[in-house]
Amino acid sequence: MRTDQPRDLAALQAKYHCVVPHLEHLYGRKPFKPHDGMDELVSCILSQSTTDANRDRGFALLKQAFPTWEAVANASTPDVVETIRPAGLANQKAPRIQNALRKIFAEQGAYNIDFLADMSIEEAKTWLMSIDGVGPKTAAIVMCFAFNRPAFPVDTHIHRVSKRVGFLSDKTSADEAHPIMEAIVPPQAYYAFHLHLIRLGREICTARRAHCEQCPLTAHCHYYRSVYRISHESE
Repeated sequence: MRTDQPRDLAALQAKYHCVVPHLEHLYGRKPFKPHDGMDELVSCILSQSTTDANRDRGFALLKQAFPTWEAVANASTPDVVETIRPAGLANQKAPRIQNALRKIFAEQGAYNIDFLADMSIEEAKTWLMSIDGVGPKTAAIVMCFAFNRPAFPVDTHIHRVSKRVGFLSDKTSADEAHPIMEAIVPPQAYYAFHLHLIRLGREICTARRAHCEQCPLTAHCHYYRSVYRISHESE
């Protein structure tokens, strides 16, 4: 067994199979819908430390202002900064995006990362993380959403929900969570389960409050048994 896998892996895999039907009943099945690799990479860089709405605004403005990735790479950095300012941290993200584009072109002769589909998943992740500003989450998102490869992205919603439900320990960091979730969830289900947990985290198991009274997973949830139910029984 890999050292980054939990000792109670079989129990956690059983928990996964218990919660999936409830999430599919609540949110429906999620067939894979491929995203463009370059779009996904740049969008992920824009998403860092901001909301989805701000990321989407910044990405739309970037695509509107520059007709090609070559144009973005060759633009003056201050122009890119001003364009993506609605996404937040523009002074950091603009050079990161331009450096990523220049690295891709220097190594591939084109602004295209489709070559990652032919690499092993670990090689592809390693290559992506060689780009400044790209960590395990971004690498996993690109591989999962653009290429339907077996990578399970862990963002803040998934990290929080997975700890509350009991897939992860309280001490597990987001970066440490990636291989653990990949061990628990069947590879063919990474895409759908990722989307299900994100939606649960945005709508029900929110950062401000876990709305357990609305959640279909209470029978299988560590937080519900150990915190929510006990606190409400004492009221």
